[in-house]
Amino acid sequence: MAKKSLLASGLSLSFFTLCSRVLGLIREMTKARFLGTSVYADAFGIAFMIPNLFRRLFAENAISVAFIPTFRGYLERTDGGGRAETKDFLRATFTLVSFLTAAVVTAGMAVTPLIIPFFYDGNDPFVLAETTLLTRIMFPYLFVISVAAFFQGVLNGVKIFSPSGFTPVLFNALVIAATYALAPHTANPARAMAIGVVAGGCVQALFQLPFVIRTGWATGFTTLRNAFCNPGTRKVMRLILPTIVGMAAYQLNDVVSTALAGRAGAGIVSSLQYSLRLQELILGIFAVSIGTVILPDLSALAKSCRWAQFNTMLTSACKIIALIAIPMTFLSLVCGREIIALVYKSRSFDDSSVALTLSAFRWHIAGLFFIAVNRIVSPAFYAQGNTKSPTLAGIIGFGANIALALVLVRPMSGGGIALALSIASAVNTVVLFAFLKKNPVIDVATVIRGLAHYALKLVAFSLIAAVPASFVRRALLPVFASSGRLLAFGVPLAASAVAYGAVGVALLALTKDDIVKILIAKLRRRTGDRHEPPEKDRP
Repeated sequence: MAKKSLLASGLSLSFFTLCSRVLGLIREMTKARFLGTSVYADAFGIAFMIPNLFRRLFAENAISVAFIPTFRGYLERTDGGGRAETKDFLRATFTLVSFLTAAVVTAGMAVTPLIIPFFYDGNDPFVLAETTLLTRIMFPYLFVISVAAFFQGVLNGVKIFSPSGFTPVLFNALVIAATYALAPHTANPARAMAIGVVAGGCVQALFQLPFVIRTGWATGFTTLRNAFCNPGTRKVMRLILPTIVGMAAYQLNDVVSTALAGRAGAGIVSSLQYSLRLQELILGIFAVSIGTVILPDLSALAKSCRWAQFNTMLTSACKIIALIAIPMTFLSLVCGREIIALVYKSRSFDDSSVALTLSAFRWHIAGLFFIAVNRIVSPAFYAQGNTKSPTLAGIIGFGANIALALVLVRPMSGGGIALALSIASAVNTVVLFAFLKKNPVIDVATVIRGLAHYALKLVAFSLIAAVPASFVRRALLPVFASSGRLLAFGVPLAASAVAYGAVGVALLALTKDDIVKILIAKLRRRTGDRHEPPEKDRP
C-alpha cells in the first residue's frame, strides 16, 4: 500500500512538474508579447535574477540538503519528549528563516542602487533607475518564497508532495494573469510582471499553509536566542555550510554571465533567457525524467553490488538520452527560427528579436546532448552515496563557463555566452566520466565506447534526415508566409519534423537499432502489465 501511495505521489508530482514547465514557457511567451527584447525585458530579467539567486542559494539548498533530513530525524524519535523537541526545532527554524531573509531583503533593497550598475556597460539613468525599482519591487519575493520553502520542507518531511508540486503552477499562472491585468495600469508591463512575481510567491506560501496545519506540525515564532541555540537549527547550519560552496559557484556563474550579457548590448539578457527556456523545456521533459527514474534502480544495484547490471543500465540510459537529444538538436538547428517565431513572435517580439534569440539558441541547443548526459551520469554517483564528485565537476564546468564567456562575448555577443555554456557542459561531462573511472567496479571505458559509437551513428542519421527536412521547410515557408503566425511557422515546422522523423525512424529500423528494441520491449511489458488482472482476480 505504501509503495502504491509513493507511486501515486510520484506520478502526481511529475504531472505538476510538466504543468509548471508548460506554464513557465507560457510565462516567457507573455513576457515576449509585452516586453520583447527591449531594455524593459533586460531590466526585468536582471531584477528577477537577484532575489532568485538568494532563493536558490539558501532556501532551496537549506530545505533539501539540511532541513528535511534533520526534521526526519526528529520525527523518528519515539521518546515522550520527542514531539515537544520537534515543535521547538520547527519554531526555531521558522524564526531563523524569517529573520535572516527579512534582514537580507532589507539590506538588499538598500544597496540595490550600488549593485545594478555592475550589470550594465554605461550609466543610462533611466535604465539604471528602472532596473533598481524592479529589483526593489521583487526583493520581498525572497522572504515569501523562503517561507514557502520551509512549508514545503515540513510537508515533504512527512511525505506529502503534491501541494508543494502544485505551487509552481500557481506561481506561473499568477504572473501571467497579473501581467495581462495590470499592464494597462502601470508605467510599463515589466512592473506588472514584477508585482505578479511577489503575488505568486505569497500564494505559494499561503496555499501550503492549510496542508501544514493538517499535519499537526503548524509552527510559530520563538526568540532569536532560542533560534540560534537550538540543537536542530545548529545541525541544519552545519549541514548547509559545505554545500553553499558548490552552490555559490553555480550562482556566481549565473551572475557573471548575466552581467556580461547586460554589458554586451540591449536585448542580450532577455534573448538568452528566452533561448534557455526552450532548451530547458526540451531537457526537462526527457532528460530529467529519465535521470529521476533510473536513480532508484541504480541505487538498488549499487547497494547489492551488482556492478555488471549497474554498468548495463548506465550504458542503456546514456544511449536512450542520446537517442532523444541528438535528433532533437539537429531538428532544432534546422528549424530554430520557426520554433522561436512560433513560440514567441508577437507585437513586441519582432523579427529582430527572433534573430537575436536565434543567435543564442543555436549555440545553446548545441550543448543539449552533454547537459542531458550529465543528468544521467550524476545519479550514478548519488547511487553510491557520492555527492562530492558531481559538485566538484560542476565547479570545474562553471569555471570553464565563466572563462570562455569572458573570451567569447566580445566577438560573438550573446551567442558567445551561449557557446561558453555548451562547451562548459561538455567539460563537465568529461570530468564526470573521469571521476567515475576512479571506481574500479564500474567499467567506464565500455560505457564511453558504447555511447560514443552510438552517438556517432545518431549524428550520421540526423544529418541524413536533416536534408529532406530542410527541403520541406524551404518549400513551405513561402507558401504560408502571408498567413498568421500559427500557419506561417507551425505548418513548415510540423511538416519538417514529420519528414525528419520519418527518415530517422526508417534508418533506425533498417539498422535494427538495439536501443529502439529495448524501448519497444519495455513499452509492451508495461502495456501487458496494465491489462493483466489484479492478483486477487487471477486464477
